[in-house]
Amino acid sequence: MSFEYPKHVRFSCERCALCCRDTTDRVRSILLLTIEIDRISKKTLTELDEFAEKIEGFEPYIYRMRKTENGKCVFLKGNSCSIYQIRPLICRFYPLQLKNMGNGRYVFAHTDECSGIGTGPQLKRDFFEKIFSEFIELMRRNSQAERQRKNAVTVESARASRNTITNSARN
Repeated sequence: MSFEYPKHVRFSCERCALCCRDTTDRVRSILLLTIEIDRISKKTLTELDEFAEKIEGFEPYIYRMRKTENGKCVFLKGNSCSIYQIRPLICRFYPLQLKNMGNGRYVFAHTDECSGIGTGPQLKRDFFEKIFSEFIELMRRNSQAERQRKNAVTVESARASRNTITNSARN
């Protein structure tokens, strides 16, 4: 696998939380992986349906973060993320995004809407290597989590079928 990255981008987060809410120009969609859903639910002791909704057509992302009535992420408190240490990959990458170009090739891009772009230190190759490695590792772990979840559903379905058959035989 390989990646390309913008060579002369400077960035420093200004903690404005623009990335955590809808704006007049953009509606945010914070997509979530299975492994992220599990981690957030476990760490916050919050049921999945309280902070996410199931989606289709964005695999490997299968959930979307819920928002408040005014379009803010449900975990945004003031201008601070209440789940910062376990925030989703999409949040960790912002204002960058990683585009899958096919054939194991990825391209990092950035948005100019973020006021932190153009400020701070220049992002070097080692920065992109680090976050690309995080991406690869998270996708690997996410695939494992999805397989475990499917296996658990299969086992539960088999148990339910056995119980139905047993109960039918008794009647």
